[in-house]
Amino acid sequence: MKILSLAILGALTLVQPAYAGPVEDGVAHLQKEWAVINYKTPNTDEQLEKMAALALEADTLTAANPDRAEPLVWSAIIKSTEAGMKGGMGALGLAKQARRELQQAIEIDGNALDGSAYTSLGSLYYQVPGGVIGFGSKKKARANLQKALSINPDGIDANYFYGDFLLRRKKYDEAITTFEHALTAADRPSRPVADEGRRLEIKVKIAQAKAKIAR
Repeated sequence: MKILSLAILGALTLVQPAYAGPVEDGVAHLQKEWAVINYKTPNTDEQLEKMAALALEADTLTAANPDRAEPLVWSAIIKSTEAGMKGGMGALGLAKQARRELQQAIEIDGNALDGSAYTSLGSLYYQVPGGVIGFGSKKKARANLQKALSINPDGIDANYFYGDFLLRRKKYDEAITTFEHALTAADRPSRPVADEGRRLEIKVKIAQAKAKIAR
């Protein structure tokens, strides 16, 4: 059972703050390593091992800063990505852990990192199975993704995941419009690897949507 299509919360358009400190430095490290593992490491057992090791680093940062939302968001992103790589029931367990962390992050500060917790939570809800197996919910997915867009309407990741949600719902024209808006997002100088990888994913999704329309 492959739960997540890609680095879910993945590159989540997380913006570097104007100031730096231990938490900001730790989050920046997680962002950078996540992008390298996700986009530049071959899809092998090594990739999964590195992502699992990074998840442990994220747990350490989160435990040291229980009152901060940012480490929780990135811990969830990493676990979600690991789940997508792992598959099976073990992946579902990781996804549930990620959901709990995102819910905690929203309780602390839902606006942190431009509302990325909502983007990540929304993407979990539409990619995880529903019913008795998982906790997937199209209704909750839409609500969280739209909340993320209300906070960060021009974010590359907020638009990417909402576009992907629309694509899976067969709303092809709306999906293309949303994806194209995602491509207009400004580059993040501190995150070139993540930006490059996400833009490639968006272009693939646009092609998929256009192919569906052409049928």
